[in-house]
Amino acid sequence: MIVTKNITKKFGKLKALDDVSVTFSKGECIALLGPNGCGKTTLIKSLLGMVVPDNGTIEFNQSSIKNKWAYRSRIGYMPQIGRYPENMTIANVIDMMKDMRKENNTAPDEDLVKSFGLNNMMQKKMSTLSGGTTQKVSAALAFMFNPDVLVLDEPTAGLDPLSSEKLKQKIISEKQNGKLVLITSHILSELDDLITEVFYMQEGKLLFHKKLEALKQETGEEKLSKAIAKIMSEQEAL
Repeated sequence: MIVTKNITKKFGKLKALDDVSVTFSKGECIALLGPNGCGKTTLIKSLLGMVVPDNGTIEFNQSSIKNKWAYRSRIGYMPQIGRYPENMTIANVIDMMKDMRKENNTAPDEDLVKSFGLNNMMQKKMSTLSGGTTQKVSAALAFMFNPDVLVLDEPTAGLDPLSSEKLKQKIISEKQNGKLVLITSHILSELDDLITEVFYMQEGKLLFHKKLEALKQETGEEKLSKAIAKIMSEQEAL
């Protein structure tokens, strides 16, 4: 569904992406992992068309995204920190997004609006919301328009345990419906029940891209965090 071929991106002397080639397929939930500054954010922004690589190509459903924007309507993006006009209410923001996506012929998916209780606070202004409630708005908007791809950047950050579990169940449901889910998180324990693959970056390069089960078998560890720690300790020993 998404294929990158030898993409490279520099910011001054910093090489944020260094010849990264990967294929992300539908029906998978893939953890995008790596230390701060490894290139994850640049990769995500490249997939979203917010950053243009210096070299290489990105394809969405076998078509290059270069100078094209329509494909982005098929992606639901949940940023780590959602920024919205402070004077708008939750209802205003949702209506604005519905208007921007009016070419979408499917009925809006408002499961998270209801399960998060946002339907009971629609007239609250964005400036008055807690960080956790703003995160709920971002999650609801990401899933609302039945996208083929979901890009979720630290999706459970700031959420209470119950809301976090509701979001995780929604992610699992969408994966089972054949969606491609790309997810970043520093809380690796939250990914064990969600992901099917691990994509790990370091210093702008792809270090490894493995099925979760293969990673567990290779390391002899059942927990993702321990499997990652074992691989990284082996890398440092080389």
